[in-house]
This record gives sequence, C-alpha cells and structure tokens, in this order.
Amino acid sequence: MVKSMTGYGKDVIKLGDTVVTVEIKSVNHRFLDCVPKIPRSLLFLEDKIRKIIQSYFERGRIEVFISLSGEKLMKKTLRIEWEMMDQYVSYMKQMKERYGLTDNISLSFLATNPDCIQVIDEINEAGEWEKQLLDGVTRACENLQEMRKKEGQFLIEDIHKYLHMIEKLIHQLEKYRPKVIEAYRLRIKDRIYDFLEGNTPVEEERLAQEIALLTEKGDITEEITRMYSHVDHFQKITKELGAIGRKMDFITQEMLREVNTIGSKSIDHRISEWSIQLKSAIEKIKEQVQNIE
Repeated sequence: MVKSMTGYGKDVIKLGDTVVTVEIKSVNHRFLDCVPKIPRSLLFLEDKIRKIIQSYFERGRIEVFISLSGEKLMKKTLRIEWEMMDQYVSYMKQMKERYGLTDNISLSFLATNPDCIQVIDEINEAGEWEKQLLDGVTRACENLQEMRKKEGQFLIEDIHKYLHMIEKLIHQLEKYRPKVIEAYRLRIKDRIYDFLEGNTPVEEERLAQEIALLTEKGDITEEITRMYSHVDHFQKITKELGAIGRKMDFITQEMLREVNTIGSKSIDHRISEWSIQLKSAIEKIKEQVQNIE
C-alpha cells in the first residue's frame, strides 16, 4: 500500500469538564522524526507517545500537539529552586561587600525571578485518564494513516500515468532502433570514404569491422532493455507493503541514468526528442516519489 508522508489526524477526548485535543501533522522527511509538542505536565508520557507513533509510521516528520482545556485535571503550583535562590543571595551579598553597596536584597526581585520561582501546571490523578489520552493519540494516528493512504493513492495514480507514458516512449525507441543503426552505419561509411577521397583502396572486411565497432557504440539496445526492467520493477514495488519511497527514488535515479546515456548516443533528432520526453516524465515521477513513505 502506497502512503504519502503528508497528512493530518485529530482526536478529541472529554474527561469530565476537561477536553483533551490531540492533533498530529505529518510532512516529508527522509527518516522518521517524531516531535511531541505537549504541555510540560504531560512530558512523562512522551516516550509512550513516541512508541505509538513508531508503531504506525516509518518515515516523515510527525508533530504531535496536545492541548488541555478545563480546570479539574490541572492545578497550578509554585516550584522554588532553592539552590538557585541560594546562589543569587550569596553572590548578591558578595557584590555588596566587594563594591560597598548599600541596597538590600529585594524579596520582590527573587519572587519574580523565573530562575528562582516557577508556576507550573500539574495533573490531578493522572493514572485514571492516562490510558484514555494515549488511546486518543492512537486514534489520531489512525486518522492520519487513513489520510496518508488516500494521498498515496492519488500519488500512485499520477505515477502510473507517467510510467505508461515512459513505456510508450521506450516502445517507440525500440521500433525505431534498427533504422537508427542503419543510418549510423551509412553515416560512418560515407565519412570514411569522404576522408579517403577514393584515393586509397579500402578493404571491405576491415571497413565492415570498423563500422560494426562504431555502430555498437551508438546502439541503445541495452539501455532500452534496462528501461523495460526498471519500469517493471517500479510497478512491482508499488504493490509492496511498508516504506517504499526510497526504493522508488533509487529506481528513478537509474532510469535517468539510462535516458542520459540514450541521449548522449543519439544522432537522430527523433531519439533526442523522445529522450527529452522520457527525462521529463521520470522527473515528474521523482517529484511525486519524494512525498511517498
């Protein structure tokens, strides 16, 4: 099943008077990169959230957003960083003595200093609803997965259209190949005779060998055969399970290599034109492959 790497999933959980919203966004990435963007009070669930994500996806940048609204699950508490506060007081006393300062250490300064005192949100009775929240993450993943499958289907339909175009162009090249070989042979022969200007006798057997050698350099039979093989391999991969995007990307690279070789061997304007069309179709496939998991 071909899946896109882009998509969006959402789930909403009601826990009494509190509403928990789970949103998951996925974009292209070479590997799997899970980025939980959750309240500090839920950081203890981060590893479990990552494991759920890893069980559903193999590639893509996955951002998980969790928001809480309501008072019953949350309570605000003060956290005093005593060690940091001791350091502030100690160093401020040293500065007073060192420079002869008369100002007293301000309580308001310490109370409003975020390094010393923090207001934090804490969860009330987390154990009771932890499973429900993680179930919400799972459902959001399932929604995202469905969207990625639908997007993947659109991508593969577009890719098959270009694969069909490539097959037609390869077939045209294959049918036209004998004419090109003959034209290439005659062109070489004429050039050799023009160069000798008929003044030096030419051994027909030796001439035939030279022509055959040069004609072989302009032959595109192997490239056509490999192109058929690449197209067939690509179509088989689209039916595989799991992450197949990197395999597809590798095959498009190989296809481009063959087409560039065909273009470099070409002495016929029609083959040059078909080579350009082939390259354009493969580039279109390559663009779509970048979005596939």
